[in-house]
Amino acid sequence: MATQKNQANDTVNAAAERVQAVFGDVTERTKGAVEKSTKLVEELTEFTKGNVEAIVASSKVAAKGVETLGQQGADYGRRSFEEASAAIKSFAEVKSATDFFKLQNDFVRSAFDSWVAESSKTSEAVLKLAGEVAEPITSRYAVAAERVKSVAL
Repeated sequence: MATQKNQANDTVNAAAERVQAVFGDVTERTKGAVEKSTKLVEELTEFTKGNVEAIVASSKVAAKGVETLGQQGADYGRRSFEEASAAIKSFAEVKSATDFFKLQNDFVRSAFDSWVAESSKTSEAVLKLAGEVAEPITSRYAVAAERVKSVAL
């Protein structure tokens, strides 16, 4: 009977050791999963922070660029108005129809050339601004691609 009692105790002790081993393994795995999850959340937070910073930087560049384009447009409008006013004054001083049409033709040609030059200048400025606005966000795409590549490997 003592041997049966000893065998029962051994069995109970062996079962207890196995249960402890299983729970110990589960605890270690859980601990590892929590650490990985915490690290992943930290990385995701850092990545998101970088994205927000890129959007803010891009917005600042866009706001400054739009302000500059607006000022240039206002300057062009003012110059055009002054040129048109001067042309109207010169039309009033004309003595013949031939001179009138010549002045009008010169004014229209000058206004058109000025408009073409200003349009070209504005187009170049808008394209440059678009590149500057996109740069911070584009660099974040590169960071995201690198992160995906590192996670995939």
